[in-house]
Formats: sequence, structure tokens, C-alpha cells
Amino acid sequence: MGTILNSYGEKPRIAVVVPKYGLVGGGERFVFEVTERLARQGRYEFHVFANRWETAPGSPVKFHKVPFISFPRSLRPYVFPWFAQRMIERGSFDLIHTHERIFRADIVSLHGTPHEFWVREVRKKRFPSLSDRGAIAIERQMLKNGGSSLFLPVSAIATDKFRDCYGQLPGSWELMHPGVEFERFNSPDRDSCRKEVRAGHGIGADDFLLLFVGMNFEVKGLDTIIAALAKAKAARPGAAIRLLVVGRGNEAKYRAIAASNGVASDIVFAGPRTACIERYYRGADAFVMLSRFDTFGMVVLEAMAAGLPVLLSPNVGAKDLVVNGTNGYITSAPEDSDTAANAILQLLDQSRRDRMAKAAAETASGHDWERLVERLNQYYEQFLENR
Repeated sequence: MGTILNSYGEKPRIAVVVPKYGLVGGGERFVFEVTERLARQGRYEFHVFANRWETAPGSPVKFHKVPFISFPRSLRPYVFPWFAQRMIERGSFDLIHTHERIFRADIVSLHGTPHEFWVREVRKKRFPSLSDRGAIAIERQMLKNGGSSLFLPVSAIATDKFRDCYGQLPGSWELMHPGVEFERFNSPDRDSCRKEVRAGHGIGADDFLLLFVGMNFEVKGLDTIIAALAKAKAARPGAAIRLLVVGRGNEAKYRAIAASNGVASDIVFAGPRTACIERYYRGADAFVMLSRFDTFGMVVLEAMAAGLPVLLSPNVGAKDLVVNGTNGYITSAPEDSDTAANAILQLLDQSRRDRMAKAAAETASGHDWERLVERLNQYYEQFLENR
């Protein structure tokens, strides 16, 4: 790629907008990974507008603190975009790339669904609050001003929900799935990980181990997973099938659900594990997430990179990467424990599991962060050349 200069003969100045940069969360991780990699290339000058941030040592990214006002709650959705837009307007930037609802941007990465859909269908609220109404109003304004913008939803589900909500969509739309650190999740020695993880949690070396990773047990469908486990064990009484739950949630509630399903002794709650999560993936046999709704689910891509077949609900955006029966399985509905149980039984076959594990890793290898950065570089070039 050639060098691009702005009208002043300088590196183009890119404004990146996100409330939290480099902190926990799928969207925050996405922004951090692509922005830091692009900034290290030295082709652009990156300015991040955020309220909070963490960054890598020696990062060339420049940060601008956007004020946050917590009270009154009804004004929260307006405060960040208003201040961010005002600060950007004073800075003479060549391109605005936002990962948050603001009033106008050149490139909009969409890490979620329309807020109206989220409130009504996911949160199950009968009436949107004043805060919700504010978020919806800003989102509508962003789309109204987006006739020449590029929108980058992270999954086909996200695109579909925006189309359902708004009808004719403005600007251009291109699917951009998140990336993954493929080597981090694929390189740890599988045998040593299996021994370490299983010994640490009292799981047999030859047990078939399902892995769940998530911070919201209810939304991620842990109750359906427990029901599927119980049905699989009832269908194959002699099979040693275990479930390892990694993450934070209402353990007492789900221990009770496990007990009522007769599988309390087959489930291990490991709590949150972030620093060594790749070893948990490599120590398991398959990954499961039957979310009520998940715009993408970066843990799915991490599991696939680690060589795990994945079992997903149709409401997980990462299903875009799954070929049913080849690198994973997709149930007919989030509550479909029968199909999930049948998939678990099929994965007990070692040869099938090995084939699917290889296919899963091959799929994930095509979604490393560097390939994502290459695509963003192309989009930046196109915008800047047309200015």
C-alpha cells in the first residue's frame, strides 16, 4: 500500500470514537486490536476519543478524554456523543471511525443491534425508558446522516435487525466479523492443557468435556445447556460427559437447575478465567453457547481457533462461521435442548470430533486480526482518496 497524505502533506488524522478503549468487552477488544495494529503501521495518526482507556506500552495512539455525566440518567445517551462530536469538530480530522452511536461518522462499526430491538426483544421491556429513547434518537440521527457512510456490522444478524428496524438502509454496508489471535489459542500443547485443566477441576482424562465461557449465564443459555447435558446422559447412560462453566453468574441458581436435572455432579463451575483462557479451550473437547441473543460472540471464534467444534443457537452472530455438521452445530432455537443433546451425542465419536476440530481451526485461521486490519486499511484508503 502506498503512502497517503492529507491536504496539508501530513499523515491523515483518524478520529476513533469508543466510550471504553482496551477494557473488558467484545466491542472494546475489537477497537483495541485493530486500532493498535493500524497505529503501529505508522501510515495514519490515530486519536481515540474515549471516557476510559487502557493501552499497550509505547502505543502511538493519542487519547482525548470525553466527559461522562452520570446524572440525570436520562441524559447519559446524549452526553458522550455530544461532547465527542464537539471535540472532533475542533480537531480537523480526515476521517471519523466510530464504534459507538454518535451523530455523524464516515465509518461506523456496529457491534450491536438497533437499540429499540435490544430493549424490546432482548431486555423484554414493555416501555423504553427516557435513557433508551435517547439512545434510539441518536442512532436514528446517525443513520439519517449516514448517506455517504460505510457501516460495518459484525454479523449477518446485526444487519438483518437494522434492516428490520429501519427498512431501507443508508450508505454502504459490509460485513466485518471480529478477529482472533489465532496463534495464542491454537499453539498451546493440547495434551499438557488437558492434563492441567482436568486435574485442576477433578475431571477425568478421558471424559468428554464440554466448555462454556460467558459472563451472563441467563442470556448465554446455560439453563438450556444443562438440560441438553441431562438428555444426552440419559440417552447414553455409560458416557462420561462433563460440562465446565467458565465465567461469572448466579452459580447458586444454576447449581440448583443442575441438581433438578440430575447432573449436579457432572458440572464444574470454574469462575472467571482470563489470563489463561486459551489453556481451557485446549483442554476441552467441544464448546457450547446457546445464547438467547448474541450479536457475535468472540469466544466462539476463540474456541474454533483452539480447534474445538462449536454448538450454537441460531441467535449467536458467530453462526456466520459455522457450517452445520462440518465445524460445528446450530440448533433450531435457543431453547432447543433436544437438538443440542443430539449434537453432544454425535460429538462423542472421536473420529467425527477430530474432523470437525480441524475444520473449526481452519475456519478461524482466516479471521486473524491482521487480515481485518488489511481490510480496514483498504476502507480508509478509499475514503481518503475520494475526499
